[in-house]
Amino acid sequence: MRFLIIGGDAAGMSAASRARRHEPSLDITVLERTADVSYSACGMPYNIADPANPMDVLVVRRAQVFREKQGINLLTGHDATAIDPAARRVSGVSEGGQPFTIDYDNLLIATGARPILPDVPGSDTPGVMALKSLGDGRAIKAWIETRDVRHVLILGIGYIGLEMAEAFRARGIAVTMIKNRPGFLPWLEEELAAVVQQEVEANQVSLRLGPVLQRIEPGGRLTAVFDTMTVDADIILPAIGVTPNSDIAAAAGIALGPGRAIAVDRQMRTSIENIYAAGDCADAYHMVTGERAWVPLALRANRAGWAAADHACGKPVEVPGITGTAVFKVFGLQVARTGLNVAEARRAGFDPAKTVVTSRSRAHAQPGSSPIYVQMVGDRKSGRLLGAQMVGKDGVAHRINAAATALFVRMTVEQFSQCDLAYAPPFGPVWDPLLTAANQLAKLL
Repeated sequence: MRFLIIGGDAAGMSAASRARRHEPSLDITVLERTADVSYSACGMPYNIADPANPMDVLVVRRAQVFREKQGINLLTGHDATAIDPAARRVSGVSEGGQPFTIDYDNLLIATGARPILPDVPGSDTPGVMALKSLGDGRAIKAWIETRDVRHVLILGIGYIGLEMAEAFRARGIAVTMIKNRPGFLPWLEEELAAVVQQEVEANQVSLRLGPVLQRIEPGGRLTAVFDTMTVDADIILPAIGVTPNSDIAAAAGIALGPGRAIAVDRQMRTSIENIYAAGDCADAYHMVTGERAWVPLALRANRAGWAAADHACGKPVEVPGITGTAVFKVFGLQVARTGLNVAEARRAGFDPAKTVVTSRSRAHAQPGSSPIYVQMVGDRKSGRLLGAQMVGKDGVAHRINAAATALFVRMTVEQFSQCDLAYAPPFGPVWDPLLTAANQLAKLL
């Protein structure tokens, strides 16, 4: 059997390695258009912050290891451009411009996502640099280290933008962040978002909400022209989101789902037989709503790659879905979420109620104890827990996993409030912040 994989990062290489463990003699080919495979993309902002640390430390396993130790035919510099489902064939162009075609019995599309760039004149000017691939990370770091970079303009305020703001500030670079809509982090509870905004501004990041970018002008420095202002910068970093690399699938007649992600079932099968999709290019089922959702996150990509390989090798498994659990660090704060916020719950047909509480990360007399802010959402009709958000300097990143687990098994708020969570003064108060929120929300429900 010939197992062909398009894309050599998280989902693609997880699938290739998993398939090799299942079938030592399987013919496995991976097409990767860049020179890099199997690296920690999420570590790039932290690496950029550290001038002494080379970007290549983020490589988990080099291409040659896959080739020599696992017998995977990994073809870097190979850009797949078309899929012919009837012929079970993929065509493309190699790094040297040579066309190629490869036949398959089972195909996995693991093409990931790409950054959204501003649709304005000048967005392709040198110095306008998005961060998605390891090559992007190398380019940004090299730009900083070979030029006099004093000011960076970040377009958008999201996970990557905030992590990069911290990275640039760590290197003594002034940062301005501008988004074209009101609301600092509109998906986050207003009280919690205010805490994050205060932390960002306390670290001398200038925030502007509302200006609309008109164009980018080259020169000695870049000039971003907005409808109400102009900003000069040495780097402009678009951080306005990503979009699935699903064009090759759509052109082959494969059905798409939310956000133009490739629609897959719980076994990673697409709408065309013998074609699978996994990673940031594919959708998932949301465990709270039961509906399709596109939430591109690293754990899902790796797990989905495994599942696609299992099924392709005749070992069917089902991946139940996701709860949208995410956490990021911004300066001294940890910011985490899982499940739905109030607006998302209402759109999904629930009758949401929420509570917001302020608790402590440790017992009050313990060194390092600091405030934790928790928002929790439940459904008035069923009593189900629908989501949680947390912000604090200590004890947030792993606490959110308790709420994520509760969502996965569809607990009610009342059931969650009775969970037997661990207690010791160095790690939390007797009533864990999540239990305090659950007790308050149960009263509302």
